[in-house]
Amino acid sequence: MASPTTQESLWLRRYHPRQAAEVTLVCLPHAGGAASFWFPFSELLPPEVEVLAVQYPGRQDRRLDPRIENVQEMARGVFDALGERARERPLALFGHSMGASVGFELIRLLEGELDVVPAVFFASGRPAPSVHRSIGVHLRDDAGIVEELRRISGTDGRVLDDPELLQLALPAIRSDYKAAETYEYRPGPPLRCDIVGLTGDADPRVEPDEVATWRDHTTGSFAFHVLPGDHFYLGDRRREVVDVVVDALRASGALPGPLPGGVVAPPVLRPDDTRSPFGDRKAV
Repeated sequence: MASPTTQESLWLRRYHPRQAAEVTLVCLPHAGGAASFWFPFSELLPPEVEVLAVQYPGRQDRRLDPRIENVQEMARGVFDALGERARERPLALFGHSMGASVGFELIRLLEGELDVVPAVFFASGRPAPSVHRSIGVHLRDDAGIVEELRRISGTDGRVLDDPELLQLALPAIRSDYKAAETYEYRPGPPLRCDIVGLTGDADPRVEPDEVATWRDHTTGSFAFHVLPGDHFYLGDRRREVVDVVVDALRASGALPGPLPGGVVAPPVLRPDDTRSPFGDRKAV
């Protein structure tokens, strides 16, 4: 495997490098979120899955980097960071909230410019692009943004209650909300990958039927899961989310192994793979 480029080092975090992994899972955070949000998921996933957690500019170790206030530009940044690594092994994406919109635009780039079709796209806590709406959070004053963050339980209360930490975090949060709320869906061909929609049953901002409309944006299969919890159900339901991810990757064939009911998913052959679908070596 090639050494990371500067662009990858800026945008992507490998908390648990797994050289022998079968699948790369690119995880895209919510508005105001950072790559570290995905650390516990990376830790819980089996060794066959390697997580690349996206770090948007303007936060944590990228606090001084110019913030991006456009979803398509965010997607382009991740796309450029991935580069040819998107072809190394089967690829999947998980985007939560704003991250789902970024993921959608990223897959458009992967499929359109590299002809790389991810195995599965996990779209979480976000209406499908065709039903996008804005409630104008990015136009509020600081107190109004904090009120919204408390409503959706999206930021550590210690940050919200600490004036110094809050002033450090608010610029990136406002910029992300602007990107998410000014995002404009551009009609085009549906995605070709499978999509799994996820949401919490008590999300104050997203209705389950809005998340279910992701089914209209792919020619692949669609599955839908409603888990107990609010907009950030992922924190309390981490194990269930990991199980959904693993089962979907196995169902797609990207991750070999047993499915519920004892069915075994077939391996996915890479372009340079000399194995037959039965696991033995083909003559070359």
